[in-house]
Amino acid sequence: MDRMYRVLGFWTGIFAVMFYLGDMYQTSLLFFGQTAFFVLLGYLKLSERMYIYVFGAYLTVFFIGFTYWTTFMMVPGQGGH
Repeated sequence: MDRMYRVLGFWTGIFAVMFYLGDMYQTSLLFFGQTAFFVLLGYLKLSERMYIYVFGAYLTVFFIGFTYWTTFMMVPGQGGH
């Protein structure tokens, strides 16, 4: 299970670099933070149950943040141009 967190760290790192190269600096910082979080967790040697609990907490925070952003921060009718 710890390897999967290192894999998540690898992929969030790839996304962070791509966001940085695309001049999306705030998003790249968010993904660099997630990369550090996942890689750190990958080397903690927690129990499998604890890894599942951490991932559940991570998903909960993500969904709350995503719902808040899309409900209150996004402007309706504004395309990604």
